[in-house]
Amino acid sequence: MDKIYDVIIVGGGPAGLSAAIYAGRSNLATLLIERAGEGGQIATSSSVENYPGGFVGEDGAVLAARMAEQCKGFGAEIVYAEIKEYSLEGEVKRLKAYGKEFCGRTVIIATGNSPTRLGVPGEAEFAGRGVSYCATCDGPFFKDIEIYVAGGGDSAVEEAIYLTRFAKKVTVIHRRDSLRASKSIQDEAMANEKISFMWDTVIKELKGKGLLDTIVAENVKTGEIKELHATGEDGMTALFVFVGMKPETEIFEGILDLENGYIVTDEEMRTNIAGVFAAGDVRKKSLRQVITAAADGAIAAANADRCLSGNV
Repeated sequence: MDKIYDVIIVGGGPAGLSAAIYAGRSNLATLLIERAGEGGQIATSSSVENYPGGFVGEDGAVLAARMAEQCKGFGAEIVYAEIKEYSLEGEVKRLKAYGKEFCGRTVIIATGNSPTRLGVPGEAEFAGRGVSYCATCDGPFFKDIEIYVAGGGDSAVEEAIYLTRFAKKVTVIHRRDSLRASKSIQDEAMANEKISFMWDTVIKELKGKGLLDTIVAENVKTGEIKELHATGEDGMTALFVFVGMKPETEIFEGILDLENGYIVTDEEMRTNIAGVFAAGDVRKKSLRQVITAAADGAIAAANADRCLSGNV
């Protein structure tokens, strides 16, 4: 370590990239640390239609690449490493990766979260090709076809209701014989004529030729195997998976204030430690979308700047 940065941003999704743009543009010595590749979850999206100013049909990886170029254009450095240890108290924060140490006067945590996968054959292959983990992001791509939703909690049932805006029919596949969602959400779903339920059922495999067209399901009580085939003329179906989300915050337990695994911040993205901010899907919030992540990043960077100036 031979440099102390003004701002260190951990995570290269929309929140981290936005923070790096704003910090770099403010002429702060800015380092963004990403463990894999820029973009986070949007990098796997085949199209991002709901980001203002984005190009029609542009996929998430391209959008993320443009954001990264903006960061570099404003002088932000980007390195690839996985942080294994944080020391966040004091005026200089120290972050350690394998054989490396990074130091900064402020830190913005934008490590995001990730959807829990089913872990069945075909799931990775058809991600972005019929398998999705975000109804708001991808629902409009599946108009007038039959859609399946895996899960039985609040998120799964709420998203099933939302998907009825686009789908011809929505079938909720749940491993139990009753939902875990709250009663009011259940009642709304049960009253929706477009929603039906497959109880005591798990998904075993996903198949198709280029696009998802067959879901193999098993009844956990009878052992009966059923293949759910695409019914539309386009020969495809869609599966939305909502069996849980996991924020990347285990390393912060006992260090930062967490609620259900998410980092608690105020509206200025400040955490319980001075000079440490959180932005994007990793923090406790009501809406997790590209636009809200980018907004969080901008707010966090602006307040990191104020912190460095002694105004926070």
